[in-house]
Amino acid sequence: MGSKKNVDMSVNNDVVKIVENTQQVVEEGKTAEADVVAAPKKEARVRSKKYVAVRSQVDKTKIYDAFSAIELVKKLSYSKFDGTITVDVVVKDTGTLGKITLPYSTGKSVKVAIVDDAVIAEIAAGNIDFDFLVTTPQFMPKLAKHARVLGPRGLMPNPKNGTVTANPEQKKSDLEKGELNIKTEKKRPVIHVSLGKVSQDTKELVENFKALMTFLTGKVVKSAVSATMSPGVKVDFKV
Repeated sequence: MGSKKNVDMSVNNDVVKIVENTQQVVEEGKTAEADVVAAPKKEARVRSKKYVAVRSQVDKTKIYDAFSAIELVKKLSYSKFDGTITVDVVVKDTGTLGKITLPYSTGKSVKVAIVDDAVIAEIAAGNIDFDFLVTTPQFMPKLAKHARVLGPRGLMPNPKNGTVTANPEQKKSDLEKGELNIKTEKKRPVIHVSLGKVSQDTKELVENFKALMTFLTGKVVKSAVSATMSPGVKVDFKV
């Protein structure tokens, strides 16, 4: 009987030791796993000397009024060409927010064609020399024959974007003025809108900015302006 007890005790001790070793292995495994999962830190983005030099002139803690922000961005722009002034807006939700025509040019010229028999003949011949195509409903059956050509280029008129209308002249005027379809990035609630060119009068750029902010009233979280080659400047979106 005593012999059995000795054997049992030996077995129990071995079991305890095995459990203790298992726990130790598990703990070590967790540590190793944590080391693997931990993502390496991203390397800091390398900026040009010009960028670093002009960035030092921006007060990162300050939110500038629209006029001051745009004036500063124009001053800090270091591109050799006439850069574009862009506003980046963080809004509350992703999606399409609607259409707006800014009061002044955004610096981008577009060519708009109104459909008639002559335009349809040009399309049939493969001569497509326009950025937008606007039509009245009566020409849609004729245009349908050319959908395979116009569709992939994003030129097929559509009632949803207003390019099929009873008043094509007005739509053409709106598009030439720079009608914008305001929508966010697919996965982030961020909007990027061109306000105009660096060479443009600051007052015009400010009016474009104010018109956009009025359109987005109640949806904006924060905003900043920048040129094609300049640092961003925080700007007060309240107008």
